[in-house]
Amino acid sequence: MDIIYWIIISILFIIAFAGLIYPIIPSVLFILAGYLLYGVFFSFEELSVLFWIIQGMFVVLLFFADSVSNWIGVKKFGGTKAGIWGSTIGLLVGPFVIPVIGILLGPFLGAVLAELIVSRTDWKNALKIGVGSLIGFLSSIVTKGIIQGIMIVYFFLKI
Repeated sequence: MDIIYWIIISILFIIAFAGLIYPIIPSVLFILAGYLLYGVFFSFEELSVLFWIIQGMFVVLLFFADSVSNWIGVKKFGGTKAGIWGSTIGLLVGPFVIPVIGILLGPFLGAVLAELIVSRTDWKNALKIGVGSLIGFLSSIVTKGIIQGIMIVYFFLKI
């Protein structure tokens, strides 16, 4: 049975990493579910209060990294709040409207359209802001992937 338990826990961790590409998947919940299932299947003894505090700080860091990287990406390229909101909406809608490539086109097009419509900026500037949004999204994937990796490695070190 232990092998089946570990397969289930591993699948949860893998789904969490899939959430880096598909933001509709709540990555952190799958990681935490893996920890909880470990406790249920095996034991909560190794998962001390300090473990949960540190993991909680990582969860906060994940949310912070996601927000900040998008904001910096758009702002650094001259975008406004409209560009940030457009990018976020595009990130959530893009994969459903244009499967596979929509994850990249969504934030780009969302930022471009929002800047054109709301901020009334020119095409050249709107495209530049869209690129900034895309760079912010990609840097967010890398940052969150590193943080999630650290969370899982720390889990394995504690058990």
